[in-house]
Amino acid sequence: MTLDSISVLHIDLFQSGKSASDFYFSTLQNHLIVGHRHLEKAHRHDFYATILFTKGTGIHEIDFQRYEISAGSLFFMSPGQIHSWELSDDIEGYLFFCLPDFYEMHYVHQKLRSFPFFGSVNFPRKLQLNETELKENLSLFLELEKEYHSQDMMKNGYMLSLMSQIFIKSTRQFSRDFDHLVSSASLSYFKHYQDFENWVEQYFSKEKSIAFYASLMDISSKHLNRITQTVVQKTATDVITERTILEAKRMLMYLDESLVEIAFRLGYEEYSYFVRVFRKTSGMTPTQFIKKYKV
Repeated sequence: MTLDSISVLHIDLFQSGKSASDFYFSTLQNHLIVGHRHLEKAHRHDFYATILFTKGTGIHEIDFQRYEISAGSLFFMSPGQIHSWELSDDIEGYLFFCLPDFYEMHYVHQKLRSFPFFGSVNFPRKLQLNETELKENLSLFLELEKEYHSQDMMKNGYMLSLMSQIFIKSTRQFSRDFDHLVSSASLSYFKHYQDFENWVEQYFSKEKSIAFYASLMDISSKHLNRITQTVVQKTATDVITERTILEAKRMLMYLDESLVEIAFRLGYEEYSYFVRVFRKTSGMTPTQFIKKYKV
């Protein structure tokens, strides 16, 4: 049994009455009605998601990170992330989903992962908009909704331009709110950091050594640490460890395997060492985590 057994929602599940598409737009209220049977438990997506809340409150949990919801909360999620939410009855907002090809076939030189909120598991997934920012973003969402339901010529091109405006504005707003994550890191450093995360994604269960990843990137371990410290204020070891423990949490939640088996699959031959790393990273033992999260 693998993590593939965790419920993965595909974009066509929400396309009621429509032919399959790489893009989906909805009000939050309608989305909750259409997708209610799929949204009761924590789940993953195979698409990129952008969600704007305009009214109501709640909690949105993304990969075990809890975020408060209020008017002006704007969320970004990448494929593979696990999320769930608890929403007030008066919740309102808008959301859109897209598969990578929908965007990247048009913008050949602009990948969705190049936007910081899609590109790094260490980047915040919530942007809290002020009144002016909410008004500006809401107008783009409403224009996108109108275009989504239209049959006008060059429809996709216009929708893509509206999406890009939302993503670019959000990147700029993030850079003001989290200047230590964006502004202080040169584009070169951020690109290198994304490369590092890509390699970590591929090898984290087997390789925990900084030297291994530095060698893949043809840089020194010292320089790799400088990159991670600049971009996310963490050592390269911290990034590797946190990614591994995130996977451990997902496995503890959704797989029917013993703690010892999970530790071994993640590259920890000594279970006691795995427990120490888990506790240091998340502030609780694996057993305490299970008691807190697993229903």
